[in-house]
Amino acid sequence: MDQYCILGRIGEGAHGVVFKAKHVETGEIVALKKVALRRLEDGIPNQALREIKALQEIEDNQHVVQLKAVFPHGAGFVLAFEFMLSDLAEVVRHAQRPLVQAQVKSYLQMLLKGVAFCHANNIVHRDLKPANLLISASGQLKIADFGLARVFSPDGSRLYTHQVATRAVGCILGELLNGSPLFPGENDIEQLCCVLRVLGTPSPQVWPEVTELPDYSKISFTEQAPVPLVEVLPDASPQALDLLGQFLLYPPRQRISASQALLHQYFFTAPLPAHPSELPIPQRPGGPAPKAHPGPPHVHDFHVDRPLEESLLNPELIRPFIPEG
Repeated sequence: MDQYCILGRIGEGAHGVVFKAKHVETGEIVALKKVALRRLEDGIPNQALREIKALQEIEDNQHVVQLKAVFPHGAGFVLAFEFMLSDLAEVVRHAQRPLVQAQVKSYLQMLLKGVAFCHANNIVHRDLKPANLLISASGQLKIADFGLARVFSPDGSRLYTHQVATRAVGCILGELLNGSPLFPGENDIEQLCCVLRVLGTPSPQVWPEVTELPDYSKISFTEQAPVPLVEVLPDASPQALDLLGQFLLYPPRQRISASQALLHQYFFTAPLPAHPSELPIPQRPGGPAPKAHPGPPHVHDFHVDRPLEESLLNPELIRPFIPEG
């Protein structure tokens, strides 16, 4: 711990306090998560172990926060992460409401790239929410807080606890489009009511596996039909609603995957995703106001009237979505 100089406190989670710090020798700014052991005989908390294992299982990726070091400290240990200026929850809270389409597309695209990367490495995050999506000083979004993450078996043979509830990619997209949570429940029952009010009451015809859920027989709801998403988000584009509808499906196996979603027409219709340097980056509460940054020059920016060959994207990926003639 002597190799770091503490610069301030960032926040506090369920298993430790997070500080902003500077490496004494290199001058690098990092985020230090200090995890204390309540009793030595209890060992390292499971969530901390899962976070370490998940981040060590996967190689460096521009959309997953980087774990730089793990070392003991007193009656606990410290995780050193790359420092991130803010998070998506702060962006939604302080930016114009709602975000403009180009900004929503950019944040969603970076999130999907990170999720697709995790899934390709057999890591399921299980706690995706705006507060766990960190934003760097250059506007890059990175997935963080892997405390509930698991290494999963591609064949589906491994069982997992069902007491884990969190927002997923579709809910985050809805929140970005809406400027506030799509299903704002305060407790389990209210949360269910919010979901059922929009998606309708699930039935074995729509979701055959619903009868196999552990608590299915204990709760009954009045039958109601789903509400068209255009009524829930009247200002969203047809392409955004189409993608959102493919996320918000009851049967998990029918939902669009992250890699498939990246090829959805939503990302290839104007306005195209904003460059990260054009995104709002508010500071966390208590921090100094961030300096304006023009970002690196990008001569290969996205333009609708530019030939496909000059795009940053592989032209073959988007060719199926472009009308002929």
